[in-house]
Amino acid sequence: MADDQTPSMSRRQMVGGGATLAAASVVSATAKGREPMATESASSQDLINPVDRYPKPPFNKQSQPWPGLAGKMEPRPDHGETSYKGSGRLAGRRALITGGDSGMGRAAAIAYAREGADVAINYYPTEEPDAQEVLALIKAEGRTGLAIPGDLRDEKFCQELVRRAVEGLGGLDIIVCNAGRQQARQSILDISSEDFDATMKTNIYAPFWIIKAALPHLKPGSAIIGTASEQAYDPSPDLYDYAQTKAATMNYVKSLAKQLGPKGIRVNAVAPGPIWTPLQVSGGATMEKLEKFGGQTPLGRPGQPVELATIYVQLAAADASYANGQVYGSSGGSGQP
Repeated sequence: MADDQTPSMSRRQMVGGGATLAAASVVSATAKGREPMATESASSQDLINPVDRYPKPPFNKQSQPWPGLAGKMEPRPDHGETSYKGSGRLAGRRALITGGDSGMGRAAAIAYAREGADVAINYYPTEEPDAQEVLALIKAEGRTGLAIPGDLRDEKFCQELVRRAVEGLGGLDIIVCNAGRQQARQSILDISSEDFDATMKTNIYAPFWIIKAALPHLKPGSAIIGTASEQAYDPSPDLYDYAQTKAATMNYVKSLAKQLGPKGIRVNAVAPGPIWTPLQVSGGATMEKLEKFGGQTPLGRPGQPVELATIYVQLAAADASYANGQVYGSSGGSGQP
């Protein structure tokens, strides 16, 4: 997928058409023997080496109670708070994002608001401090920001979540099922039935309940986006239950894409590699793995949530109208797809 650091022209410039139209006007005026109108020259961007762009391991050992807070991580993840620039690609859209307080969900929420969308975010109640930061950023863009805390492992809450999002935003056009539970266990013998059930309900049951409740409100042109993982293709031995849910996510996305495609509703997924989020410091990785997190990738570091923001935007935007049943990978050069 194209990166927003393209040296000559970013995707947002191309969509906006600024540089292209300016160049076209100069050529047209010259061809007709007229002096070209004075235009603001497109500013070039310096090349940025992705290897050195963000922090690399070793990282300090750190641990938080599940589900963790981005605001207490060291270093703090970058969700695009100061760097993401929008251009109206999602103007007038209404999005519901689960896990919107941190990680990729937070990056998507910030990007969506800056692209012109109103956004409802769901999060676990203990994540309120992170959620309030996101809501402030959404509202700073002049967009509606809606907070709906609650436990996605409860079917009735998932139904209530959709109802409140529809009422608060005046409808829904985008569903991002991003919230996930990840707890590392060295052996299947260490996973209790309660643990297994909690992971399945958070990662698989919740999207089922949410999409089922939201579908009657989605019109042709709407988009559903799941968060899969490289774990769906190359599972780690200590993520036995989590990896299964990500393989299932990939599968339900492809199945629903075929089912809903004729209705004009697209279904796609993002498959991250190692991304620096609270999942890792709240039981998702051992301390040994955390210290070296992301170091095994060709880029030698973990990804930051903001580096996936444009993928979530692209999959929701109307100009990606032929992307359906796709899984977009972003793993620093390792993993699949």
